[in-house]
Parts: sequence; C-alpha cells; structure tokens
Amino acid sequence: MRYYLIAGEASGDLHGSNLIKALRGKDPSAEFRCWGGDLMQAAGATLVKHYRELAFMGFVEVIRHLPDILRNLRMCKTDILAYEPDVLILIDYPGFNLRIAPWAKARGLRVVYYISPQVWAWKESRVKNIKTSVDKMLVILPFEQAFYKKWDYTVDYVGHPLVEVIEAAQRQQPEKLSDKPIVALLPGSRAQEVALKLPVMLEVSRYFPDYQFVVAQAPSLDDAYYNHYTQAYPNVQLTKGNTYGLLRQARAALVTSGTATLETALFGVPEAVCYKGSQFSYEIAKRLIKVKYISLVNLIMDKPVVKELIQQDMNADNLRTELDRLLNDAAYRARIEADYAALKQILQQGGDASTNAAVIIDRFARVV
Repeated sequence: MRYYLIAGEASGDLHGSNLIKALRGKDPSAEFRCWGGDLMQAAGATLVKHYRELAFMGFVEVIRHLPDILRNLRMCKTDILAYEPDVLILIDYPGFNLRIAPWAKARGLRVVYYISPQVWAWKESRVKNIKTSVDKMLVILPFEQAFYKKWDYTVDYVGHPLVEVIEAAQRQQPEKLSDKPIVALLPGSRAQEVALKLPVMLEVSRYFPDYQFVVAQAPSLDDAYYNHYTQAYPNVQLTKGNTYGLLRQARAALVTSGTATLETALFGVPEAVCYKGSQFSYEIAKRLIKVKYISLVNLIMDKPVVKELIQQDMNADNLRTELDRLLNDAAYRARIEADYAALKQILQQGGDASTNAAVIIDRFARVV
C-alpha cells in the first residue's frame, strides 16, 4: 500500500511517525510519503515539506502568509496526484487539511483523518465538509464520539496517542539537568508564540532564585533565537530535543496552551496554562470559540483542573502567584495530581492509539 500523510505541527509529526511504524507492522512493504517532520522521515517516510515551513498561528498571521499557504496547497495537490496513494491520511492541522480533503475526495482518493480538528471548539459547521469529504475519521478524545454522533456521523475512537508515547518515555532515565529543583517553561513551538509568551515566563524566574528554570526549545528554532530572551536571567537554561526529560524532572511548569498541557499532565507535573496572542486574533477567537476551557486537561475533565491565564491575565504577577501555589501549597498540588490520575485513567481506556488506528486504516485500505 502507498500512503500519503500530511501533518503541519510537531505533535502531528510525533503521532504520524508512530502511525507509520504501526502501519509498517501490519504491512512491511507499505510505502509512505509525507508533509511532516524529522520523526516521520526517521520512521521511513519520504519527506516532501517540513512542518516548520507551514506553521502559522492566529488570524492575523494566516492572512499575512496567505500567498505562502496557497502556494503550499497547490504544491501539495500536485504532489499527491503524482504519487497516486492508496490512502491519504490527514493528521490534525485543519486550516490546511480541511482544504485538501474535499479536493482529494472529488478526485476519487480515499481519505482518512487521524486526530480530529477541534470542530467542537468553534465553527461546528465544518462537520458538514468532513462528512462529505472524509471516509474515515479517527478521534483521540473520549467526548468526540458523542459530538460527531450529534451530527449523525460515525467515527472511530482509537484512544489518545500520547499515553503510549509518555509511558515509553517514563521508562527511560533522563540526563540530569540541574542540582536545583526545576521549573519547566514550555512557550510553544512557533517563533511568534515564543516571542509573546517566553518574556513573561522568564520575568517570573527573578522571584524564585532557588529554582532552575529550564526552557524547552522547539526543534525548529535555533539557540540564538532563545538566547536573545534568556541571557539576562541567571537561573535560566535551555534544553533542546529533551522536553520529556525535562518534564520527568520538573516540580512545576508554565505551559503554552495546546498538546503540551496534556503532556505535562500525563507526566504528573502541576502546571499553569498560558495563552497570549495578537490582540486582534484574540478578539476574533473570543467571539468564535464556544468551549469553556482552552487546555485539553480541563476540556477532557470538564472542570478547571489547572489554572488558565489568558491574554491580559497572562502577566508576571499572576504567573508568580500561581507558580508559588504550584510549588508550595501541598494541598493544591495533591488535588491537581489526583485529577491528573483520573485523567490518565480516562485516556487509557481507549488502548494503544497508533495500533488501533493502523488496524482500521490497513483494513480500510484493503477494501476494493
């Protein structure tokens, strides 16, 4: 079988790489071509374009880069047609993939979507597009099955792929980062979000001199980019390609919204969730987004397990207050850790996501 996969972010690259391995376990002769990253390439896919060239965040940023996005869409369509895959696998990345899906379906390609776009958060009408253009939707959050059922669309719940990834990481012995207790800073993977969040996170380090603050670098950004922000702070260091090793050792974390909030929770690290975007993008998002929370931890548990500091509330004073609670309030930490344990139990019920997804996709690919 020939598979063409499209992922546009670091998390998609991770989950795509594990899916490739699982598919190859079902079909050793399978061939893969992808838009993704280093992990998908290492898993055996021919990499067409790296996600670091694709990641644009926020309404303003997307408009500014619209010519690049349209050029990438044209290039991707041409490459898919030339490759003639048996199955096209779309991994999250909705701004791009929900444009590829109807185009591919109209040309007779079989389309699988692995990791649903968060259509339940805003613009639910996108489900109409999904129903007509996606043959198989594989979801990773427990509540997504019920959401799609409301739209009379049957999807497959395969479990959350982070569970297996983090269980494997916890079996490895991390390299020691500091003799001091550690606070992890996870400011995101894109230059524009790091520029907005990291300076605020770093300012908090001045109030906790007995702790070592460690910044998890994005693989697509070089040391010089971070050094511009960190050089003025004596108790701050960087680590690259070692986010899980960092979380294994952290006592608390300040984390940008997104998949990292769930990763941090599955490692059992009490966290504050941070979001700051351009004011224009934020005002638009505030009017469109329908969910109560921005972090996956709170969304899955349907309650405020971790503190969310959004836009103006994400400032040094608020972060300092919340971090002090995370580090020093034993009862507060215990309550968060108990909720994390319940969260992990919920996500484990789905089983091994990559294996489950591979079984469904392999079976689907073989249907004539």
